[in-house]
Amino acid sequence: MNNAQTNPWIARSLKSVWHPCTQMKQHETVPLVPVHRGQGAWLFDTDGKRYLDAISSWWVNLFGHANPRINAALKAQLDQLEHAMLAGFTHEPVVELSERLSALTGQALGHCFYASDGASAVEIALKMSFHAWRNAGKSDKQEFVCLRGSYHGETIGALAVTDVALFRDAYGPLLRNAHVIASPDARLARDGETAAEVAQWAANRLENLLQQRAGNIAAIIVEPLVQCATGFAMHDSAYLQMLRALCDRYQVHLIADEIAVGCGRTGTFFACEQAGIWPDFVCLSKGISGGYLPLSLVMTRDDIYQTFYSADVTRGFLHSHSYTGNPLACRAALATLDIFEQDDVLAANRERATRITQALQPLAAHPKVRHFRQRGMIWAFDAVIEDPAEAASFSRRFFTSALEHELLLRPIGNTVYLMPPFILSDDEISLLASRTQAVFEQVMQA
Repeated sequence: MNNAQTNPWIARSLKSVWHPCTQMKQHETVPLVPVHRGQGAWLFDTDGKRYLDAISSWWVNLFGHANPRINAALKAQLDQLEHAMLAGFTHEPVVELSERLSALTGQALGHCFYASDGASAVEIALKMSFHAWRNAGKSDKQEFVCLRGSYHGETIGALAVTDVALFRDAYGPLLRNAHVIASPDARLARDGETAAEVAQWAANRLENLLQQRAGNIAAIIVEPLVQCATGFAMHDSAYLQMLRALCDRYQVHLIADEIAVGCGRTGTFFACEQAGIWPDFVCLSKGISGGYLPLSLVMTRDDIYQTFYSADVTRGFLHSHSYTGNPLACRAALATLDIFEQDDVLAANRERATRITQALQPLAAHPKVRHFRQRGMIWAFDAVIEDPAEAASFSRRFFTSALEHELLLRPIGNTVYLMPPFILSDDEISLLASRTQAVFEQVMQA
């Protein structure tokens, strides 16, 4: 008897809910997990079984489930203002959040435009770039550049700058093609080659393109330091410095998609800080609300904002949705920023990351592991699998085994990654490391 027969939540969900990024037929054999509650780093199902949320519920939950400080902030906001339209109105949470985020960039990015999800933020940045060039009298700049293997979302505009065949191929006829350039993925290094040299090689390929098409290119979009959904490809920060210089030289906007890698995930609040540069646009989502409510935003420079500032309505940025700048979501984000400041989270994470890396060393040394890598609070490694059939089923088998070991882990292809919340205790770190290794051993021996 399967779970769908014994748990009514699962049976009802399979009948009425179309789950994301899912071939629903697979749930005939891979059970849904009926989550009942969350507490700290743990999720609990309806039978009371617990799962360490080692991927922060799709990379969003920074400070644990049911965090008391974020809960208290939301409860107070509920009694004051739950929502008001942002067209023609404003409110304290959205103003304070914008000011505090701008201050974190040293005022380099002084204007925030709000949406609800990461793909929408990418759409906004693409539209802003195109429209800013048009307002500046350079209407030929309509093309975009992305990295090989990049992922920036699954709406039509965001999918156009995504280079993952699984997501793109079915919708190809709907998309406007972007230029796809070499990734600076450090795993591409040949014998004796450094990650910085791979970055230089990739930047040279971009310059070749810009020499030919700069007059038609509006922007390049990149996930700084880590390309997450393509298998956690990590690159040297020098690549971002070279991108910034090339974009300045050839008059092309630089869009930093920090949806997954921002909010402290890579070790600094903004990943771009590690390269000592600021882009023209930053896209934030996921962790910005602590994993509580849908919220995304695009931050941009004053000179770009000024290209839209006019009495002519057609020069204004024409984009909106009903819940833009929702007060509850902004309040969750403010509570999240408070925790960063009050707990000195970035410093604490440096120590926590060191302990996690040390705990994972036996796994890093495993003969069937390649390219063990870490950046901030992200860890990843690639499983060496020779049998194509086993490789095709690796992710599903690993996910299922991990649940049996009280872990929520969801590999991408043959890449296992960990993106835990920023609150793990030493006991939880030990459990995460030992059981990840046990799952890996079990799956590789199956």
